[in-house]
Amino acid sequence: MTRYLRELLVALADAHPDDEWRLFVPGRAPLRLDRPANVTVRRHPLPGRVLFGAGAVAGRPRLDRLLGGGVLGGEVDVVWAPTIAPLALSSEVPFVLTIQDLSFELRPDDFTAYERAWHRLARPPALARRADRVIVLAPPTRGQLVDRWGLDGARIEVIAPGVTVPHPGAPPPSSPAAPPPSSPGAPPYFLAVGALEPRKAPDLLVRAFTTARAQGLRASLFFAGSGRLAGALRADGVTLLGHVGEAELDALYRGAVALVMPSLLEGYGLPVREALARGTPAIVSDLPVFGADLHPAVLRVPPGDEAALTVALLRVEREPGLRASLAAAAAGTVAALSWAEAARRTRAVLAEAARR
Repeated sequence: MTRYLRELLVALADAHPDDEWRLFVPGRAPLRLDRPANVTVRRHPLPGRVLFGAGAVAGRPRLDRLLGGGVLGGEVDVVWAPTIAPLALSSEVPFVLTIQDLSFELRPDDFTAYERAWHRLARPPALARRADRVIVLAPPTRGQLVDRWGLDGARIEVIAPGVTVPHPGAPPPSSPAAPPPSSPGAPPYFLAVGALEPRKAPDLLVRAFTTARAQGLRASLFFAGSGRLAGALRADGVTLLGHVGEAELDALYRGAVALVMPSLLEGYGLPVREALARGTPAIVSDLPVFGADLHPAVLRVPPGDEAALTVALLRVEREPGLRASLAAAAAGTVAALSWAEAARRTRAVLAEAARR
């Protein structure tokens, strides 16, 4: 959700310079955000797990009070939480909640004991019912909230994130483990982007990749991201890049044979859209969030099907016509996605909640 919040907040602030945006950041970690002038940051020395945990258990401190009083002055018109967290709010304060997916409920064993406790403290169904409006990133999540939590579908707004595409010619990757894709003679590679966690199935991808290599696959595999499964992903031809900067990620997208996202569950899948926007095709699990809007720029495989994923990797490398047809359709499938449009629609939801 970090990219989602950063890009959307900047787009909101830029498009509405007369608005005042207050960003609450607990703890002392550095804040990586180029803030417009109308974004004020409210820091607190205590870490988020302490503040939000106390709020969930004791009802204090209230987030709206942390944002409203003190050096900032004035009360807030609406509180927006860009992800589920244990929150305490004053009952009269309008509230909007973004829910990316229900992975914590649908696949609880994918999470650590601490993460499961965090979600129990948050009481997500009650938090969503407290919200005046709920934002989701894709229609399947809206349907799940209606079916599983009994939310009123009229209160749920589907707002797709935008896609940022820097101007071509950004600096290539600088990691010594990853030769620049544009360098002469650089070997081909597949790319996976995102957290190295169970629902993303990076271990499945490594197994399928290893089998494909045994059958003659020439390309290597790069992982851009970090997570607790990193130690289980080491194999011949696999490179773990960890966190990469924006310029490096852009170059990695542009140079890849294809992005590979074999997730078992997704709320949206932003890396897929980011790759397509750069003309790079994708191999994805056949999940509802990778719907007809991405056809014919993606090659789909059944979720969890290692053999099918192996075949897909080999096909994209060995069938130039297949990759060319996927790539030709890539950018056009996501051309309508913009952070400006996401910001316009998000602000409309916030303004409606504030007027209640």
